[in-house]
Amino acid sequence: MFDPGEKWDYGINIDWVGKAVERVSGQVLGDYLAEHLFEPVGMKDTAFKLTPERRARMARMHARSPDGSLAPIEFEVPQEPEFQMGGGGLYGTASDYLAFERVFLNEGRANGRSVLKPETVRLMAANAIGELNVQPVKTVVPHLSNDAEFFPGMIKKWGLGFMISTEPVPGGRSAGSLAWAGLGNTYFWIDVDRGVAGVILMQLLPFADPKALALFNQFEKAVYASVT
Repeated sequence: MFDPGEKWDYGINIDWVGKAVERVSGQVLGDYLAEHLFEPVGMKDTAFKLTPERRARMARMHARSPDGSLAPIEFEVPQEPEFQMGGGGLYGTASDYLAFERVFLNEGRANGRSVLKPETVRLMAANAIGELNVQPVKTVVPHLSNDAEFFPGMIKKWGLGFMISTEPVPGGRSAGSLAWAGLGNTYFWIDVDRGVAGVILMQLLPFADPKALALFNQFEKAVYASVT
C-alpha cells in the first residue's frame, strides 16, 4: 500500500511481532506469554485455548440488527489456528486485562516482580511514527466493523502497541494516555499521569458501534469522577 515511514494504517504488524518472538525464543507464542507475562502478572484466565471451565464462563457475542436490536451469535476464535496471533486471539477477563494495564502504571512491575524494564515501558509509550498521525480506520467487512476514529479532530500518535492521545479529554484521560480496542467493542486506556487505567468489554458486533462508543465515553468519565 505504501513504503514504511510514509503513512500509518491499521495492519497485522503485531502478528509479525508474535512470529519474531517465537523465532527468537524457540517457543510457541502462547507458551512464551504464559511464562513471561501471564504467570508473573497474575493473569490466571488468559490463554489462546479455552479449557472446559473457561468455556462455561465465556460471555456470548452479540450482533446489532438493522433495527437496532441485539441478538446472540456464534463467534469463536479457532482453537487450533494456523498460528497464534500476536495481535489477537487470546481469551481472558476484565480483571486479567486490568492486571496487564497495571504493569504500565507501575513502570513494568507486577506482584513485586519486574516484567518489563522501566525504559521499555517508556519506549512503548513514546511516539514511534514521528510526524505521521493515526488515521481513521475504514472498514473492509461492514458486518464486522464500522468505520472507526477515536477522538475525531485530535491528533493521535502510535507507540509500540498503543495509540497515544496528544490532548487531554474533558472529564477523562490525560494527554499522553495509551489506548486501543478489540473487535467485539472492547476498549481500554492507560493514563500514566493520573495513575488510572480502565477496560470495558461489550462483546458486540460490528466494531465501533455508536451506542457502545457512547457508553465507553460515559464509563471513562464516571471512572474519573470517582477518583477526582
